[in-house]
Amino acid sequence: MRSGTGSSVRRALVLLLGGLAIGVPLLATPMVARSEPLQFTTEFRFEDCAFKTTGANPHFILTPGYRLVLEGAERRALIRLVITVLAETETVLLPGLGQVDARVVEEREWVDGVLVEVSRNLFAICDKTNDVFYFGEAVDIFNPDGTVSHEGSWRAGEPDASGLAKPGMIMPGTFLLGSRYVQEQADGIAMDRAEHVKTGLEVTTKAGTFLKCVQVVETTLLDPRAKSVKVYCPGVGLVDDDGVTLVEFSTTTLP
Repeated sequence: MRSGTGSSVRRALVLLLGGLAIGVPLLATPMVARSEPLQFTTEFRFEDCAFKTTGANPHFILTPGYRLVLEGAERRALIRLVITVLAETETVLLPGLGQVDARVVEEREWVDGVLVEVSRNLFAICDKTNDVFYFGEAVDIFNPDGTVSHEGSWRAGEPDASGLAKPGMIMPGTFLLGSRYVQEQADGIAMDRAEHVKTGLEVTTKAGTFLKCVQVVETTLLDPRAKSVKVYCPGVGLVDDDGVTLVEFSTTTLP
């Protein structure tokens, strides 16, 4: 997932433009040597949760019909991203936990008017903490030669490179500065992680001005060079994805 999601590298742009989509950090900081690698939370107390497929926390909304539209320019290409919370759920089977129902959130991405990627992401909310967890993603990438790639697809409880993939966290119910956690735990397939770097931001896009927003930096173990910077605002969700910014948000009635 890019929203939230999402991939640190825009796969569709790699295919169309032959390069990486590089996230631009808000602050330039001097390089310093680290004696120890950053630590990210990988274990979550799923056994304490009764999972919900509908609801929200301050920065992530799982209400069927909720939609975000983001647009922006990247490498001289116009990006359009539409994220829709569908009136659909899927069941994920997790060892030791059993069946978990997860909400489907669809992302559609266009580059210069051409649909390049559709993904179906699976999320559920822990009723105890309001944390939103990520249970997998089914990806269709439409290549220029007409073929369809499923690179980056994964599902918790199904095989990855070292065993079985596990859920990650996409957005905690309480946003704490400095928190670090894994978003995807599918070894060799999808291994994004997040760090909370800023709070209290004021952000203006075509959709309006938003206060008390937060910034998240995403990286991936699959490519140490890749970085993605996202901004989320209370009651709205994702408003800035590496400069692709919110132009519209709404709730519609789904069939």
